Amino acid sequence: MVQTPLKPNTLSLVLPTELLLTVTDEQFEILAVTNRELRLERTAAGELIVNPPTGWETGERNFSITAQLGAWVENHYALGKGFESSTGFKLPNGATRSPDASWVSQERWNALSTEQKQETFAPVCPDFVVELRSDSDSLKPLQEKMREYMDNEARLGWLIDPKNKRVEIYRAGEPTEVLEAPSELSGEAVLPDFVLKLHRIWT
Repeated sequence: MVQTPLKPNTLSLVLPTELLLTVTDEQFEILAVTNRELRLERTAAGELIVNPPTGWETGERNFSITAQLGAWVENHYALGKGFESSTGFKLPNGATRSPDASWVSQERWNALSTEQKQETFAPVCPDFVVELRSDSDSLKPLQEKMREYMDNEARLGWLIDPKNKRVEIYRAGEPTEVLEAPSELSGEAVLPDFVLKLHRIWT
């Protein structure tokens, strides 16, 4: 008798947008590990957010952002660590978020204990975050997410909106600045000498 190999336990998540599912930290980690093809996030209130894979246009744009940030990180590796969009961070308010691109200063990273660095989701808010709006994204939730980063000790954040060729710049303790179709963005004092070229993002 031929036995069929057992499939690993997996969970297929199909959640109507009006349904709110609340999970604990432990449950969220199990869901995230089991469903690696999905980009999952958890709000500070414990609500589960399921983000499907992006379309090719958003994927290409995000690749450009990550590649440019990655090149800067390689040349400034002593300053901190860069991360791509599948990386989750446990923020001080209890939310687990995954920016499209992010950077954590070496000082902030070194402040974590050995045990904290071994956790699936590092309990730290990145110093720098990028969120890239796709055509299916509503603007308001992304703006709320950016403000959440800043409220949890992020120092600089960019919300890039290719559809409207607009960038919202978030800085700690300052009003949001809106730029219309800029050709490049400066990492300012947070990311010294980093300049993000936006030509490939707008085309």
